[in-house]
Parts: sequence; structure tokens; C-alpha cells
Amino acid sequence: MDTMTLESIQQLLLAQAQECFWSKAVKDGLKDGLIAKLAAKVSDFYDQAAEFGTKSDIISTEWIHHMTAKHHHFAAAAQYRASRDCLDKQKYGEEVARLKDSLVCVNEALKESRWINKIVLGDLNGLKARVTEDLKRAEKDNDVIYLVPVPPKSELKTLDRAGMATARVPQEVSDPHSALGDKSTFGQPLFARLVPYAAHVAVSIYDERKERLVNTTIIDELEALTNRLRDLLQSLNLPGSLQALEKPLGLPPSLNTHAEELRQQDGYHKLQRAIHEVRKLKANDETIYQEGVALLKAEATEDDRARSKHGTDRWTRQPSAQAAERLYAQVNEIDGYLKSAASSDELVKNKFKEFESPIQILSGSKMDLEASVPSSRRATLTSSIERAADTLRSALSDVNKLEHRRKNIIQELRQKVKDDDINSAVLAETARFEREYPMQKIEPAMFENLFEDRLERYDEDKAIVSHEKESQSQLVVRLQEANATFTTARRGDSSTKEREQALQRLENAYFKYKEIVSNLNTGRKFYNDLATIVTRFTDDCRNFAYQRRMEASQMETDLSTALSNLNLNLQDQKERQSLRSHYNTQQQPPPPPQQQQKTQSGEPLAAPTPTRAPQPEPGIWNPTQGIKFGGASPVATPPQGQHTNGNVHHPTYPNASARSGGQWDVSRGIRFG
Repeated sequence: MDTMTLESIQQLLLAQAQECFWSKAVKDGLKDGLIAKLAAKVSDFYDQAAEFGTKSDIISTEWIHHMTAKHHHFAAAAQYRASRDCLDKQKYGEEVARLKDSLVCVNEALKESRWINKIVLGDLNGLKARVTEDLKRAEKDNDVIYLVPVPPKSELKTLDRAGMATARVPQEVSDPHSALGDKSTFGQPLFARLVPYAAHVAVSIYDERKERLVNTTIIDELEALTNRLRDLLQSLNLPGSLQALEKPLGLPPSLNTHAEELRQQDGYHKLQRAIHEVRKLKANDETIYQEGVALLKAEATEDDRARSKHGTDRWTRQPSAQAAERLYAQVNEIDGYLKSAASSDELVKNKFKEFESPIQILSGSKMDLEASVPSSRRATLTSSIERAADTLRSALSDVNKLEHRRKNIIQELRQKVKDDDINSAVLAETARFEREYPMQKIEPAMFENLFEDRLERYDEDKAIVSHEKESQSQLVVRLQEANATFTTARRGDSSTKEREQALQRLENAYFKYKEIVSNLNTGRKFYNDLATIVTRFTDDCRNFAYQRRMEASQMETDLSTALSNLNLNLQDQKERQSLRSHYNTQQQPPPPPQQQQKTQSGEPLAAPTPTRAPQPEPGIWNPTQGIKFGGASPVATPPQGQHTNGNVHHPTYPNASARSGGQWDVSRGIRFG
């Protein structure tokens, strides 16, 4: 848009906003003087909008006439309200003058009646009627009663303006940088994180290495240590044996806590839903994968069929396995993923099947949980048993502290990985490369030094694994010694045997539940990631099959065209050979009768005898020499008694009676004989 158009639209919007204030003032019944100021400002806005509109290349004529009518309309309204204010202040002459000016403005506005709508036209006619009525009254009162001189329009005081609408540029537009940022209204700029492709690949490589380092080298090792510790506790029947001895009736507090956690999570049904979801994701991935494999097999079958039909000499393109070597390698790769995942799924399934009943009990009501744990009689605790139980309890407490510490370490490490953003460092390194090596293309391998420096911050976390291994080894030795002492002290006491087994089974079920949940979450993430891989694989197979099909169609078309042309050439050659043989047969002269008889009698033909070509006699025409017309020659007179009789072969032709000079008479023609 041009400047005048924008100015006209701006003034029009200001006029409409100001008109809203005027309308509210009229409805609220405010003083006439204030309403007159508001109306005068509305008139000014419409006047400026119309003026800019006349200079615009876009504003239509209808809009300009409409804005002009509104300008006169509100000028008339302002003078009318000012006249009423003058009446209140007993300025009778000024009242008459302003009413006259209002009537003039109304008439000017009505001249644009064809360009304004019915509502505005109705307001104008209503205003004109009121102004006309008040003008008659005011003139009559002033002429009869007040006798105040009516001032001309030029002497009237210009009405004051009360502007309520003003144009302001938002700060987001006038100063856009202040509205951009992490904590600002619009956040980061649109392309603030836009980096060269090599830098983007470098960030992805670093994130992958970081995740692999942390998950494989640190987190997986810590979780493996914890799992080995729990397996040891399970093999030692801990803490069930100690809980059964300390609390022969009811449920231990730790077991109540674990059961309440599973109830809140609806643990049993949660596992069933998770297993069903993982199976669904797996089936979806296998379906997509099999679709891609079927496309490759169908394409290979079509290619083999075409090669068998046309032969390897004509069907010269690569076989399918060579043309799509990467896709066929992916077939084996993805198949390996699925088989490995199926093996892991089977392990998780067996875990759940083994502990399904105790997990269901823990997720059930407290009454069912108490009923599943048998009570035992209170055993007699000797001093040695009490000392062994205290030592074992202390070791189990250290085990719980160790597990809690590792859980916090893993959470802090994952948060550290999440906060490790290398984008700014990669951008700075990219800028350095562009500055120092302006002619060299930036490659992801150029960021290797940066990767090594950034990954060094996880060296202290890797040292934690070694420390945890050492701590666990010492704790395991102490735990085994304490349990051996406790078992020796209670030797021969089988009163709590059943209760120990029940409590231990429930305790093991809780930890297996946590393990199965972790395994299912890992499986869900694996199949979601695999879905992306198999989808891309199937799309690539579909594109490959389509391209090969189009290529095969083009090759078959070319081969068909070549064979058609070859058949036409062979047919043409046969026809030519047939015609040539037929022509030669007709042109060959028949052999002499004696030769035919000899040929028919079977006698061999004698070789032809060479003969010398006869020399032409002088004065006799030889047909092989053609007809020649020479210059003048002496005319020979035939001997006595010989006549030429018109014979051109006679040396004296033409005779003496013919035209001399050796010229041929056309009228005589050419005669032979």
C-alpha cells in the first residue's frame, strides 16, 4: 500500500474510535459542551481521512463520499450541541448563528445521500428536522424578546476538541527486539537456532554420543549393580526372614508402603495395558516391515521373469539384489532387530507370568494382602538372635540407602544430560571455521575436538560407577556375614518358615514389578523408534519398486520396437531377394538347342573357345560406335553402275544430288538398311 492509503485508513479508524466515545457520551447524557467537543473531533478525523483518500491510488470513490458525508454530519452535530450549550448560557445570538451553520452542514452532508447507507441518512434527516425546528424557535425568541445581534460565522469561536482516540505504535512493532527472547512475549526469533546443515548434523552426532555414553556406560551399569544386589537379597530370603521374626502378625510397614504404591498406580492392570500396547506397536512395525519386504520380493520376481523372457543379452540391467543392495541389507538388519526384540519380549512375558499372582495381590485390597500372608507364633528371641538381627537390619538399611543414593544419581545425571546444550558451542565453532577457512566446506568431522572436550565433563560420573562397585562389594560381604550369623542363630526354628516365604515372595514381586515396568517402557520406546525406521524402509522400497517398474516398462518398449524394426528389415530383404531372383530368371537367354540337348543328356559342357572380335570394314557403320556427325568431306562419286539408293552405310551417301557440305538434312530423317 502507498502512504496516502495507510494514512486514510488510519484516520478512518481513529474517527470510528472517536465516534464510539461520542455515542457513549450521548447515551450517558453528558453535557452538551463536552458532546460538542467530541463531535468536532470526530468531524476532523473524517475530514482528514477523506482528504488522504483523494490522494490514494486504492481508496474507492464510494469511501471518499461516505467519509465526506460523515465529516459534515458530525460538524452539524457539533454546532447543534454547541447551540444548546449557548442556550443554557443565555447566548441567544450565538445560538442562532450556530444553528444556521449546523443547518448548512446538514445540507452539505445530504448532498452525498446516494453514497451513504439508510441508517446514516436517517440520522441526518432527523438532525435536520431538530435543527430546523430549534432555529425557528431561536430566531422568533431573539427577534421578539432578546433582540441580541446574530454574529456572522467568521466571528464565531472555534469549537474546542476533545480527542479520545490516538494512534500508537505497539512496542512489539516499534522495538521488536525487546519482545524477543527466552522469557519475552514472542520467545526466541524465528530463525535464531537456524544453523548450517553440517552444524545441525554435528549437534545430532554429539547428542547421540552423549546419550550412548551416559545410558550405556553409567546408568545401565548402576542399574545392573542394583539388580545383582536384589538377586542376592532374594537368594538370601531377605528381608522376608527378618520381617517374619520381628512381626509375626500383620504386615510389615515396608510391605504396606509397597502395596499402597501399587494400588495407587493400579499396578496389575497397568502392566496388562502396557503389555498390550507393546504388542500392538510390535505388530504394527512387523506389518509395515513385511509390506516393504513383499514389495522387494514382487519386484525381484518381475525382474527374473523379464530376464527369462528376453534373455540376459537383451535384459542388461542389474538384478534386484545388486540394484538395491542397501535395502536388502536393511531387510536383514531390521529382521535382526525384530528377533532380538522378540527374545526380550519373551523374557518380560515370563517375568510377568512368574510374578503375576503376587503382583495382583499387592494391587488388590489390604484384606486380600493380609489373608495371603500366614501368621506365625511369636518366637523366643535369645540374645544371640537379637544381636544377629540387629546386625542384619543395619546391613539391610545400608542396602536401602545405597539404592536410594543410586536413584538420585541417575535422576541428576539425566537432568545434566538434558541441560547439556551444545548448540551455542557449535555455532561459535562454525563461525570460527568460516572465519579461518572461508574456502573450505564445513563437515561434521571438523567438530571432533569439540565433542571430546564436551564429553570430558562426564568423566567424574564414570568414576562414580567404580566407586559404587567398590561400595557394593563391601556391603555384599557384610550382608552375607550378617545373614550367615542370623541363620546360624535361628537354626532349628521353623515356626516362621511359611511366613518368611510369603513375605519374601511379595517383596520380590514389588521389585519385579518395577523391573517389568522399566522393561516395558524401554520396549515401547524401542518399537516407536523402530516404527520410524520401518516406515522409511517401506517408503524406500515402494519408490524403488516404482522406479524399477517404470524402467522395465521402458526397456520392454525399446526391445519391442527393436524387434519390430528387425522383422521389417528381414521381410524387406526377402522381398528384394525374391524380386532380384525373378528378374534374373527373366533376363537370362535360353541356351542353344545343342547345349540344351547336352545338358538334358547329362554330357558335360565344353569350355568356350576364345575368338577375336571382327574388325569393322571401312565405310560400314558399326552399331557399337553410335552415330557421329562430322564436318564436310569430299563427296565420292559412285562407280559406274552403282547407286546408293539412299543407303547411309554406303561411302558415297548422301549422293551427288544431296545437299553438299556434309550437313544432315533433317527432313530426310535417319534410315538404316
